Amino acid sequence: MVIQIDFNSDEAIYLQLKNQIILGIATARIREGETLPSVRQLAETIGINMHTVNKAYAVLKQEGFLTIDRRRGAMIVIDYDKIRAVEEMKEELQMVLAKGSCKNISKEEVHALIDEIYTEYR
Repeated sequence: MVIQIDFNSDEAIYLQLKNQIILGIATARIREGETLPSVRQLAETIGINMHTVNKAYAVLKQEGFLTIDRRRGAMIVIDYDKIRAVEEMKEELQMVLAKGSCKNISKEEVHALIDEIYTEYR
């Protein structure tokens, strides 16, 4: 698993880590049932604090992307609640689309971007 953290980014490191894992799942680089490195291992590999990794794992668990077991560690398990997922996506897209609208990005350009990006996932 390759995680790339941008230490110069304004985005919190735990969010970058969370997003990298979600992208890994979406692009099948990380598969359901796969065990992630321990908090300590991943923190050492990336060069970040263990609490940062722990926070990313906790958010991923809360969002239904993994389970955490003391013996087996953090394992990718997709909690498939499509209704909740659609509502969350709608909330996130509203702000992204509002920003795009303010920058005069057309509906057609948005659709083209979505088609381009979505082809990267499964």
